[in-house]
Amino acid sequence: MDTGRILVIDDEQGIREGCRRVLAPEGYQVETASSLREGTERLTAGSYDLVLLDVMLPDGRGVDLLETIRLRDPDTVVAIITGYATVELAVDAIRQGAYDFLSKPFNGDVLLLTVRQGLERRRLAIDARRGAEAERRASELARDKQEMERLDTFKSAFMLTVAHELRSPVAAAQSLLRTLLRGMAGDLNEQQRQVLSRLEARNAELLDLVNDLLALAASKTYEPEGPPEAVRLAGVLERVIDQARDSANEKGVELIYRGGDAAGEIRATADGLALVFGNLVGNAVKYTPSGGKVSVEVMPEEGRTRVRVSDTGIGILADDQARLGEEFFRASNAKATGITGTGLGLSIVRHNLDRFGGEMSIQSELGRGTTVTVTFPCCGSSPA
Repeated sequence: MDTGRILVIDDEQGIREGCRRVLAPEGYQVETASSLREGTERLTAGSYDLVLLDVMLPDGRGVDLLETIRLRDPDTVVAIITGYATVELAVDAIRQGAYDFLSKPFNGDVLLLTVRQGLERRRLAIDARRGAEAERRASELARDKQEMERLDTFKSAFMLTVAHELRSPVAAAQSLLRTLLRGMAGDLNEQQRQVLSRLEARNAELLDLVNDLLALAASKTYEPEGPPEAVRLAGVLERVIDQARDSANEKGVELIYRGGDAAGEIRATADGLALVFGNLVGNAVKYTPSGGKVSVEVMPEEGRTRVRVSDTGIGILADDQARLGEEFFRASNAKATGITGTGLGLSIVRHNLDRFGGEMSIQSELGRGTTVTVTFPCCGSSPA
């Protein structure tokens, strides 16, 4: 059945009740008013989809309600009811916003047709307005997205420039500090050695931050490596494992590498992949205590390659896991260890994975370790 709220404003009881008898069985909710005052009260108290409005009422002109109806709901449809002698007035009402008019006397079929067409007009008007609003909102969102991308590009370019400018003096300072600590510029007393050691450690943290900023900015701006190409995954992983092994041995952490012989080619850049796995393996070693284990396992599958980096380290709080990959974010328990970090490692990983069509998943349990699984489409395969 049809539905809709309809108000009939007419001073003739026969018209009012006749409209109700025809419309109510069709599922319409019908209310009536016999005067201008009563019609105004009804319109003020409720909302209606369609109003059947008599041109002349005992206490005034029905058409004077058109403005009130339009202000309450501009999509409310108004059909004028008029006698034969007032057709011109009805036409004038249509110019003022009425949808149609019914000449008295009219039968039920004409009434139903007018109501159905009027309600369909209302539905189309509402849909059109919603469509226009959706288009306007989509246009605003597109502009906002474009502006955010512009600002992000500017930020990345600025970060890349600043990091480049900072790296040379910071690296030079680090070299000088290490020269002093090795006694190559004269003997040091114990107090001087302690001060210089603290300076060297803080400067090393600053150099790590600058290097991470350079890597993050490069991954965002796709500079300076060039476009992705076929890269032998095993070669990258072997290099990363070799670089991490000294740190693992120094900490007493066992570093295991499996499945490298089965690793195929990935469409990426060698430097980008090195950043991905260098950060993942480096974090695993960094946050695994002495006596623990870090394993890197390659698992080829149909059309893709998975690399799983697992550790028996400190794990990650459940509340922190959703924020991993945010720039400069570090898990609260990682900060509590006193181990330094920039909070940029996983951001670098995620940006490079986006470039290469890779995906990353993380499973972790506090105090029991973390497993990070990275999945790449093989060369010639489309990302899943």
